[in-house]
Amino acid sequence: MKKLIVLVASVFMLQACDDGDITLESFNFDSVTIQECTDNNLIFKINNDELLLINIPESSFANVETPDGSPRIVNVTSANQIIYRIYSGNVTLSNICSTIPPATPVVKKEWIATGGTIEIITDALYAIDGVTITGYTHNIKFVNVNFSGSSNSFSFTEYNFGNYETDL
Repeated sequence: MKKLIVLVASVFMLQACDDGDITLESFNFDSVTIQECTDNNLIFKINNDELLLINIPESSFANVETPDGSPRIVNVTSANQIIYRIYSGNVTLSNICSTIPPATPVVKKEWIATGGTIEIITDALYAIDGVTITGYTHNIKFVNVNFSGSSNSFSFTEYNFGNYETDL
């Protein structure tokens, strides 16, 4: 009788251990430079068929240095967006910034940030003389950002998006 119970329990445990088709999403844009569209507020990174895009007001990148330990905070909302996409092929600047986007590549999967903050630390860029300011660099970091897609979601405690430079 004990053997029968062990056999039934083993079969039950094997059935219960099916994890289905769980897909854990993540991305790595560390070695990719930030690009921008010249006619809107979009800044983004492209890594082959992946896109990581930020759509926040230009005023978020004020050319004013932030005090040490006091980054500029932008709450992620439907108006302040972070979007991660996977396309059917390699993406280019023209795919993102075109008034009428090309038919290909098409978006295969999309995750939209549903919460968290964008922290921006702004520092002045100086000319060789060390006195003249030539522009500003804005270090962008995502903090406690949650991404949600049609089939799953994922989050980052911290993700360093990178440095975005603006001119005077």
